[in-house]
Amino acid sequence: MTTEHVRRTPAPPEGTYLGMPKFATNAKVQLGDNQLRKNLRNATGTIRAKRVARVAEVPEWEELRLAGEAIKNRTLRHLDAYLVQLEESLTRAGAKVHWARDAAEANAIVVSLVKAKGVDEVVKVKSMATQEIELNEALEEAGIAAWETDLAELIVQLGHDRPSHILVPAIHRNRSEVREIFLREMKLYGTPAPDNLTDDPTVLAAAARTHLREKFLRAKVAVSGANFAVAETGTLVVVESEGNGRMCLTLPETLISVVGIEKVVPTLADLEVFMRLLPRSSTGERMNPYTSMWTGATPGDGPQDVHVVLIDNGRTRVLADPEGRPALRCIPCSACLNICPVYERVGGHAYGSVYPGPIGAVLTPQLRGTSSEIDKSLPFASTLCGACFEVCPVRIPIPDMLVHLRHQVADKKRHHPGVEQTAIAAAGWVLADRSHFELAQRAAALAGRLLPGRSHLGPLPWPASPWTDARDLPVPPSESFRAWWQRTRGETA
Repeated sequence: MTTEHVRRTPAPPEGTYLGMPKFATNAKVQLGDNQLRKNLRNATGTIRAKRVARVAEVPEWEELRLAGEAIKNRTLRHLDAYLVQLEESLTRAGAKVHWARDAAEANAIVVSLVKAKGVDEVVKVKSMATQEIELNEALEEAGIAAWETDLAELIVQLGHDRPSHILVPAIHRNRSEVREIFLREMKLYGTPAPDNLTDDPTVLAAAARTHLREKFLRAKVAVSGANFAVAETGTLVVVESEGNGRMCLTLPETLISVVGIEKVVPTLADLEVFMRLLPRSSTGERMNPYTSMWTGATPGDGPQDVHVVLIDNGRTRVLADPEGRPALRCIPCSACLNICPVYERVGGHAYGSVYPGPIGAVLTPQLRGTSSEIDKSLPFASTLCGACFEVCPVRIPIPDMLVHLRHQVADKKRHHPGVEQTAIAAAGWVLADRSHFELAQRAAALAGRLLPGRSHLGPLPWPASPWTDARDLPVPPSESFRAWWQRTRGETA
């Protein structure tokens, strides 16, 4: 195998999230994929059932939810103080802290740190923050290969795909599809899959383990995220199910952790609450198979050069909005995705963000703003059934926040009126004055006389097409009630 094959990572899908069309357009495409819907139904149904069973074992579950909500609220109210405390604790423990205002700054910091080590590849443990800032693409542009080591993330990367779930990024793929991806792609980027590979999950996992082992053993630099960062001690926490994360966190010489500023919790005692809430809400397990905690650098044990990049990237803007702030309580567990009737049918790609489902519908428009079509549409990607709030381990009022964001989108439209606003303004003019109403009636009657013998109008061209493509529009009557009354009764209506 050539060095070129070993170093080149799979190309990401073309385009960017921000270039995607609005949710309704994306959803229509996903709804046409029967295999996708079957995969999602099976996966989300299984996780839902496991969660219900595990939650039922905890009689104080609601008290735990209230405690998680209270801890997060207190942390967000005093986030500035806790972040300073976290920096002091990390520095005292031997870690180097970097602050990044946005994705560009965060990517530049990580790229410079990797280049300083003179390497051209890194291994990664699954991290929503690095996906959010598109770190892999930034590293690739700098000539640095970023190898995903989480099994689901590996499937997504080898499939030139995008994640579609917070917890199970390859939830939209079934076992047969994974087998085909492994057979086709693994040989291009390292140890190939065996020729007799089957779609048995154990066999697929073994192929991934063999493929990743050479990358773990030679990697000098690793990149991670963090589920939690404890301000009191400077301890970072990663929870996962496979052990690949632990390989990233212990074997390389240098560890770079990219962490959103909302991941802070005040104390280790506070962490206990979330370690009970998270596994039951995410995978329906009593505890995570692997929980890794590290505090700075320890001589002779694990990475000796430890860096933590704390990123804002829109979070302080969310923090400033009292109505939108609860989104920062999220401890990405995916419970809201697994219960959502909309997500179950369209999957994560329709949301145009690394944060899909109900939480993505409220978090993404706040982090990115609502200037793009996809972000404007996300607050409307919900039935407002309220199931997401009922399962959220930290009681994020997602339905209320969706309504709040819908108001924001509507307010912006008032300054840039579209077809709907123009039609409402025209109706207001008609109904505001009797003479206007009579004029409109005469115009409608004239239109009715010009279309004799027809009961309904067919689909009309834009701008009326969105309405008439799905509805029958009656032909206006050739005579209004007012005119009929005057003609038959000889009186003024």
